[in-house]
Amino acid sequence: MDLIAHDLAVALGGRRVLEGVATTLRPGRVTAILGPNGAGKSSLLRALAGLIAPAAGQVTIGGGDVRALSDRDRARRIGYLPQAAAVHWNITAQEVVALGRVPYRTPFAAPSAQDRAAIAAALAATDTGALAGRRISELSGGERARVLLARVLAGEPEWLLADEPLASLDPAHQIDILDRLRDVARQGRGVLLVLHDLAQAARAADDVLLLKQGKLVAAGPTAAVLTPDHIADVFDVHVALLPGSAMMIPVGRIAR
Repeated sequence: MDLIAHDLAVALGGRRVLEGVATTLRPGRVTAILGPNGAGKSSLLRALAGLIAPAAGQVTIGGGDVRALSDRDRARRIGYLPQAAAVHWNITAQEVVALGRVPYRTPFAAPSAQDRAAIAAALAATDTGALAGRRISELSGGERARVLLARVLAGEPEWLLADEPLASLDPAHQIDILDRLRDVARQGRGVLLVLHDLAQAARAADDVLLLKQGKLVAAGPTAAVLTPDHIADVFDVHVALLPGSAMMIPVGRIAR
């Protein structure tokens, strides 16, 4: 089901950090949110996840207001992976992944057959089955990132929203996580990511939302949005195309 922002505005601490954001996000695609620091990327992601109330406008999923859903129903439909997600107990990777099934279980109930199947599928999808019995403190940064992604996938959400899921990962692990998120989209789910790296967005995203100072500058297919003119306007840098490719590299800063 489509996830839609209708003229969305968000205020934090009495200050508008987003204004007039209107966009339709479609399942089966990877969408990247890009913009400079302070553009409102994380606030937009949290508003789309229904975690903060808009100051104006609304977010709908399948035509219904996200904020009207119960916490349990919203968690079943939208999986949210926050920036620098933490695990506060030194439990096993499998126990971490099992937390993704909380919206489907009553307190103290044993995992059902469906729970166990979803956990196994999430471990397989993220190639973390071999880590299942290891405690979270024993895992590398890349391994932990895959386990936390598996936790969200175990909830079988229609939409997966992740805030900077590549932060602190080396290039190999960044590519691995992006490839796995593309697999999620190929299964028909929607994937929305906050990213900083233009090259990674160009490689992995089907669509891009480009933010500047809380406003949506451009939205649409990646090639149509990540143009030299848009990048110059939003990031204040000149870019050049690498010969024989669509890859852009910054070549100079624009004085304002």
